[in-house]
Amino acid sequence: MSREKPEAEIANTIVKRAELYRDRWSSFGQNTGIQEFSEMLSPAQLRGLDVFSEYDDGFLERIRPDVSVATWRKGSVLFEEGSYIDLAFLVLDGQVELFLKKQEPEVVETMFERHRTHTIASTRDAAASRGSPPSEATMFQRQVTRQRPQTEGITFLSVMDVDLPTGGRALLGAGEMFGEIGAMSGWPQSATARAATDCRLVQIRVPSLRLMRRKSSSLKERLDAIYRKRSLVAHLKATPLLRGVDEGAIHSVAQSVDLVSCDPDEVIVREGEAAEAVYLVRSGFVRLTQMVGGEPMVVTYLSKGMALGETEYLIDGIDSWTVTAASVKYAELVRIPKRELDELCRRNAATESLLWESSVSRIREIGHSRRSPRESDLLEAALETGLVEGNSILVIDLNRCTRCDDCVRGCAETHGGQPRFVREGEKYQNLLITKACYHCRDPVCLVGCPTGAIRRAGVGAVIEIDEKTCIGCSSCANNCPFDAIVMQPTGDQWPANALPEGLRGKEKKLASKCDLCHTSSLGPACVRSCPHECAFRVGSVEEFKRLLARG
Repeated sequence: MSREKPEAEIANTIVKRAELYRDRWSSFGQNTGIQEFSEMLSPAQLRGLDVFSEYDDGFLERIRPDVSVATWRKGSVLFEEGSYIDLAFLVLDGQVELFLKKQEPEVVETMFERHRTHTIASTRDAAASRGSPPSEATMFQRQVTRQRPQTEGITFLSVMDVDLPTGGRALLGAGEMFGEIGAMSGWPQSATARAATDCRLVQIRVPSLRLMRRKSSSLKERLDAIYRKRSLVAHLKATPLLRGVDEGAIHSVAQSVDLVSCDPDEVIVREGEAAEAVYLVRSGFVRLTQMVGGEPMVVTYLSKGMALGETEYLIDGIDSWTVTAASVKYAELVRIPKRELDELCRRNAATESLLWESSVSRIREIGHSRRSPRESDLLEAALETGLVEGNSILVIDLNRCTRCDDCVRGCAETHGGQPRFVREGEKYQNLLITKACYHCRDPVCLVGCPTGAIRRAGVGAVIEIDEKTCIGCSSCANNCPFDAIVMQPTGDQWPANALPEGLRGKEKKLASKCDLCHTSSLGPACVRSCPHECAFRVGSVEEFKRLLARG
C-alpha cells in the first residue's frame, strides 16, 4: 500500500498537468486558423527541436508547459498590429508573411515618459503635442475595432514586432523566430503576420524564453541578432537623444552597440568603477543609488528613452561611475561605447546639446534627493509600489478620510452595482494608494489576452475591458502586479454554443477593473463622490509629491 499511494498520486498529477496544459493553450486554437495543437512535449521531443537542443532534461521538464507546437492553416492571420502578447514563435516548416497595414510616425513617441525625458520636453514637436492622447491608444483602438466580432464567436489575438516600411512585406521560413522583441519588452506591436502557407510553429511563453536566454549564450546571441536586424535602427531613431541624427550615423551606431538584458535587481554599473559607455533604456525601469554616509540612497530612476552616463561622458575628470544603476524588474538597454558617441556628437552637434540638457537635469534630481532623505524614501516607494508606472492612480488622504465608503458606493452606482476598486492598498505617510487600476504606461495586463477584451480605450491613457469579448480566462488578473483586476461571477453559465468550446457549461466570470468612468462627462465617480475632497487622481510621482506637500 505504501508504494501504491505515491504511484497513484504521481499518475493523478500527470493527468492534472496534462489537463492544465490543454486548458492553457486551447483558447489559442479557437477561431484562429490553428488546425492542431501538440500534446505537451517530453524533454526528448523538445531536444529534437534545434532551439532546445543544448538544454538538459531537468531544465526542459521545467519549461515544457510553456511550449507548444501549432499547425496553422494557409491564409490565417496569426498576429494583428497594435496589441500585446507573451509569446515568441519559431517556424518549423512553411512560411509566415509579415506586413504593415498602417504605420504612424508619432507612435514611437509614446514609448517615453514625457514629463521626465528631458530631451523630448525640449523639442518643438513634443511641445506642440502636449496634452493630446497617446497615439498608441488610437492605434490599438483601431485594431480592436477592426477585430470586434459581429457574431457570438470570439476573435483571438496574438502579435509580433518587426521594422518594416509602410506597405512593406517580409517572408519568414523554417528556423526563423519572431514575436519575442515586443513580448519581452512589453511594447504594443506594429506588424501583422499571416500564414503564407500551411505552417507549423513552436510557441514559447516569455517567462520560459527568459530562462532559456539566461541559460544559453548562443540563444541570447541569436535573439540579439534578430533584434539588430529587424528593429534596432528603428528604435534608435525613436530615442529622444538621437532625434535628428542622419541615417548613416544611426546605422553606424547600430553596428557597434551592445544589447543588455537585465533580470530584476541586476546591477548594470557600480559607483566608482570605470565609466566607458553611455546606456539607453529601451524598456523597464532603472534605479540609481549613491553611497551617502556609508549607506546606499536612491537618488533618481530612469525609464524608457532615458540615458545613463551622460555626466560621466561629458565632464572632464569624471572617469568613473557616480552612481550604481540596477534594474527594478526586467529591463532592456542599449550600450553605446564612448568612441561611438564621440563620432556621433562630431556628426550631429544637437546630440551633445541634448546630452548636456539631460545631464544637467539628472544632476539636479540627484542633488535634490541627497539634500532630502524623504525624497529618497519616496523614490524607493514609487518604484516598489508602481507609482512610476501609473497614468492615473487613485490616492486617498487618510488625514481627511472618514472611511464613509462613498467613493466605493459612487463607483458601484456608476457600474451597475459592482464597485471596480477596493479602498485598501499601500500607504505612504498620510496617503493611501488604492487597489484601483493604475492605467499603466506599460500595461502588462494586456499581454496574453487571447481575445483583446482588455485594451486601450482610445481616450487618453484609459485601459478598459469589453465584457462582450471577455471570456473570463483570468490572464489579465494574473498579470496585473497591483491586484487591481478581479474576476467577478455573473451568476450565469456559458451557453452550449459558446466559443471556445472549453467554456461551455462552466460558470461565467468576467474581469472587472476601473475604467476611469471615461464614458461619463462627469469624470471618475470615486473622486466626485467623496464628500470630504480627499480622493485624488495622480498621474506622476511629481503630482504625488504635491499632494504630500499639501499636508
